[in-house]
Amino acid sequence: MKNRLPEYRKKHNLSQDKLAEMLDVTRQTIISIEKGKYNPSLPLAIRIARIFQTTVEDIFIIDE
Repeated sequence: MKNRLPEYRKKHNLSQDKLAEMLDVTRQTIISIEKGKYNPSLPLAIRIARIFQTTVEDIFIIDE
């Protein structure tokens, strides 16, 4: 699954550390999601989308 998390994070001037803190996860989790090495759980994906006031589908793109 591809994602636009780095784009949204930078657009909102959030560091990986700050976003991790907001989501109560580690910075390593954010790094892994951004690199596509880890797909977040649905609840985590929803929390991420809410922070950026968008939909899960806008941030996470399923590879066809």
